Amino acid sequence: MPDIRLITYGSCDYHDMVALRDKMLRRPLGLTFSEEYLQQEMNDILIGCFDNNRITGCCILTPVSDTTVQLRQMAVDDDQQGKGTGSKVLRFAEEQARKEGFSELMMHARETARPFYEKNGYSVRGEKFSEVGIDHVEMFLKL
Repeated sequence: MPDIRLITYGSCDYHDMVALRDKMLRRPLGLTFSEEYLQQEMNDILIGCFDNNRITGCCILTPVSDTTVQLRQMAVDDDQQGKGTGSKVLRFAEEQARKEGFSELMMHARETARPFYEKNGYSVRGEKFSEVGIDHVEMFLKL
């Protein structure tokens, strides 16, 4: 049974999370993480899904206002996709956001991930836009 839990910035779990995000989100686009970029995550809510102590999925919640939190860096390892890991991580993130007092969760979703988020109850807001060189849409869920 996968274990979904909060991750402490700078911990071994955090370094595993960065490695998973690098593998699934950055390297395919020819991008890397800078130290400055990662330091901005110090005060974010970091979430990881672990199976036998191996990280299989993750995401980050970054507050953008008193009422809205942004889901970022959602990643599921390729051998775990289509097995419900992403939906479980998403549910955990929504619960965390509610506990923290937020009333809306929003994200910049890759166009390719849009069906996944729609299936999980998210709606599109606005037009498509380019971020890190690929099409994204803003999506949101009222908590």
